Amino acid sequence: MTVATEQVLVVRREDIFPDGAWHGFVTDDLERHQRVIRESHFFKPRAEVENDSSFQQVIPYVVFRHGDRYLLTHRLRASSEKRLRKQYSLGVGGHINPGDLQGGDPIIDGLKREWAEEVIYDGSFEAKLLGLLNEESSPVSKVHLGVVFLVEGDSPNIQIRETNKLAGDLLTLDEMRIHFLEMESWSQLVYERLRAES
Repeated sequence: MTVATEQVLVVRREDIFPDGAWHGFVTDDLERHQRVIRESHFFKPRAEVENDSSFQQVIPYVVFRHGDRYLLTHRLRASSEKRLRKQYSLGVGGHINPGDLQGGDPIIDGLKREWAEEVIYDGSFEAKLLGLLNEESSPVSKVHLGVVFLVEGDSPNIQIRETNKLAGDLLTLDEMRIHFLEMESWSQLVYERLRAES
């Protein structure tokens, strides 16, 4: 599937931000935001919405933790998303496609498929909603809305599936601090939230 043919789940900007867009990581009113996504979503060609901020592309974003270590990934040169190449990410995420809607919840269904595509993990998978991310400083982030989940792993045995596109390590928040400036903007916001709570 290419950007030209991919259909992605979106909500209208005015529906998700009726009082104007907030910025950063929010933990308030999560039920309302999820309800809007579940009830008011539709699909549009990704190529049409990549540069159209009247739509927010909804991205389930999974942060994995085992003990005090988190999965930090690094996009390699072969990454399909040119705008994010060579950046570090604290979450695994991606678009929700029509084929994801098997279990009745577009957010959870998209999250599970994206997780299975990106990593090989032999432990239990239980995702807890942390909050929502909106960050408008770059063309990429301006058209995406992150729904951030934490997976508390019962096993450290996690591997990157597409090793030509992505590398990854389990690191403590202290250990990954040296990569902060090379993290994508969403990961910087998640990192700061996790540090504030630790």
